[in-house]
Amino acid sequence: MPRPVIFDLYHTLIGGADDERDKVVGEMAVMVGVAPAALVAAYHATWRDRMVWWDVEETIRILAGRLGGAPTNEQVTRAGEHRRALGRRVLDSVSTATLEVLDALRGDGHPLALISNATSDTAEAWPQSRLAHRFDVAIFSCDVGLAKPDPAIYHLAAEGVGVGPAECVFVGDGSDGELPGAAAVGMTVFRTTEHNDTDPSWGGPVIATLGDLPAIIREPFKVMEPSGAHTGHKTA
Repeated sequence: MPRPVIFDLYHTLIGGADDERDKVVGEMAVMVGVAPAALVAAYHATWRDRMVWWDVEETIRILAGRLGGAPTNEQVTRAGEHRRALGRRVLDSVSTATLEVLDALRGDGHPLALISNATSDTAEAWPQSRLAHRFDVAIFSCDVGLAKPDPAIYHLAAEGVGVGPAECVFVGDGSDGELPGAAAVGMTVFRTTEHNDTDPSWGGPVIATLGDLPAIIREPFKVMEPSGAHTGHKTA
């Protein structure tokens, strides 16, 4: 069976839209009556909690409260929908070229899985995205209470496609220590720089564009090159 390919999401399949995220959080701050710059800073500071524990509304209530706000339910709902609209827009930004890569991999028989350190607005928007039906398994940190580089989240993805981690290829930009995390469980790891050069210290193979991937993994011996051979903290 062709080897399963496990992808990261942000800065791998789509851009992170970091500037737009800060803009939207600033607009949410106005909706709930707190200082925009303070709420943006609070969002950045609580990335780990937000991607594992808190949903959209819980995040708004907790952070607004820490900043001295007391938003009404209506204000929280309005701000939450503003955040969810962002999640839908960012997923919709996936390029035709990326979709073609995924279709090529599926056409070659590769099972596809996703592991994303992401907040609940992304997980909620995923099923309606153009990406979703191309994946056999999609694992979001906010759904499973685990985040990369915890070994358990890689094992979940591998189990989802019916193999052990050592039989999988992992592709990501390198945020949150995801590349050494994947390597530690035995996955063959490729770093992509198409959207962001996140982890330039990574010593393994690098692909400049996802379009290179199908041809590379059609060659089984290339995938097993030594980690030093080069082929070329996101916030959600």
